Amino acid sequence: MKLKKYLYYLGAIAFMSLTLVNCAKRGSPTGGPTDSIPPVFIKSEPPNFTTNFEGNRIRIYFDEYIKLKDYQKQLIISPPLENSVISPQGSAAKYVNIEIKDTLEPNTTYVFNFGQSIVDNNESNPFSYFKYVFSTGDYIDSLTVKGFITDELKSKPDNFVSVMLYAVDSTLTDSIIYKERPRYVTNTLDSLTTFEIGNIKKGKYMLIAMKDEDANFTFQPNKDKVAFLKEFITVPSDSNYGLKLFKEVPETKSSRPRHSGSNRITFGITGPVDSISIDLLSKTPTDFRSTISRKPNTDTLYYWFNPKPDIDSLVFEVKGPKYRDTLIAKLREPQADSLRLSSKTGRTIVIDEPFEIRSNIPLEKVKDSLISVVKDSIPIDYKLLLSERNTIISLAFKSEEKTKYTITALPGAMTDFFGNVNDTLTFTSTTKELSDYGNIRLTLVNAKNFPYIIQLTDLKGEVIQERYTTSETVFDFNTLKPSSYLIQFIEDKNGNKVYDTGNYLEKRQPEKVIHFGGEIEVNASWFKQERFEFKD
Repeated sequence: MKLKKYLYYLGAIAFMSLTLVNCAKRGSPTGGPTDSIPPVFIKSEPPNFTTNFEGNRIRIYFDEYIKLKDYQKQLIISPPLENSVISPQGSAAKYVNIEIKDTLEPNTTYVFNFGQSIVDNNESNPFSYFKYVFSTGDYIDSLTVKGFITDELKSKPDNFVSVMLYAVDSTLTDSIIYKERPRYVTNTLDSLTTFEIGNIKKGKYMLIAMKDEDANFTFQPNKDKVAFLKEFITVPSDSNYGLKLFKEVPETKSSRPRHSGSNRITFGITGPVDSISIDLLSKTPTDFRSTISRKPNTDTLYYWFNPKPDIDSLVFEVKGPKYRDTLIAKLREPQADSLRLSSKTGRTIVIDEPFEIRSNIPLEKVKDSLISVVKDSIPIDYKLLLSERNTIISLAFKSEEKTKYTITALPGAMTDFFGNVNDTLTFTSTTKELSDYGNIRLTLVNAKNFPYIIQLTDLKGEVIQERYTTSETVFDFNTLKPSSYLIQFIEDKNGNKVYDTGNYLEKRQPEKVIHFGGEIEVNASWFKQERFEFKD
């Protein structure tokens, strides 16, 4: 009996062992729950909020291994320091080490705001918005400046906008933002549209915001957006300051011209392209001719000439508003351009919009007798327009839905600047059904500050359709592709029918832009009626 019981227990133990082995084979340990706890601050040397600081090294200790993530964007030092070395970089440690190699100003409070840069080594859980503060004087400045950021041409401003204060003293000039770092700085980082600059000393300041593309705390108009208050601010204050970001129109000028085609000189233009003129100063043959076109979708101008003069360079005078320069293009032996004609419209034409043909070389002659638009084997009437410095042919005709149109240009229909003519060209384009599109009717209520420029844009801000009104209040945006759209209203105070941006040196704010609100979703066959009421 005892032996039987012994064998029973022995068998049970063997069965349990096999079961455990099989279970182990079927799966693997999960490793437990994911760590979601950020690092814990333990201490700093010297302690946070130290006064009469005299050292050049700071260490900030945590309870686990940490690393610095995107600290070049996230870490804001106020007032800015140029030569501080922050570690660890590319490795992990249980502390942040700061080596200060700048000369610190006396009686000044310094703030190191780490944003979201301090994360644990394994799961990258951030220790958010940790600030280390010290003063070279015997007290910590504690005043603040608060406000919010908007963007005139966007419903939401950019991320990582720097907000800066410059002390109003004998060294302050309008040009200081181009050359000097600010006294105090903060950043909206990657999610906020509000700002708070802390640990400020009592005084008077100039308040500036900047989308600082190079992160160098100086204003570069060709790259950076800027916002400013015309009046100085006084600290302390309970005000909540609003700053509107805008991009200045760059000063018009040209890069050095380049001989890029056998009979073509390329000019790279900064600023409004249409405001610039290019005149040749070199002596040329009596039969010399020239014309200018614009490279599509760029700020590049082409200077076309014929015949090629027997000289080694061409000298130009380039002029624009507040700009004048003499530029030289060295002549080489580049390949000649050949005439290329293509459909700008593509295979689908929107009802009642013109069919457009693009030429890479300016055209001198277009014979409409050699161009036909055919529907169902029957030629139809059209009107021809040559535009964009003679590089776009527009054929306007009455179109119907769900219909194919064939556009044919016989040889010699187009003659370019050099006398080249086209071979036979055939394009086909088809209209969709009207039900494939959507429409928006917009009604304005309580509109008073006429005239308005009304822009329907995509979500990236590209203008899809535009209306101008001096008194009308109802507008239709038709044949819209199914998508999401935004609407904005520009108060065109000077009545020039274009949006005028601001200028920092002229202390001119941009024209007021009012955003409709949320996205407007348009689906096929939809007719949406939207109403916008202006606030007094």
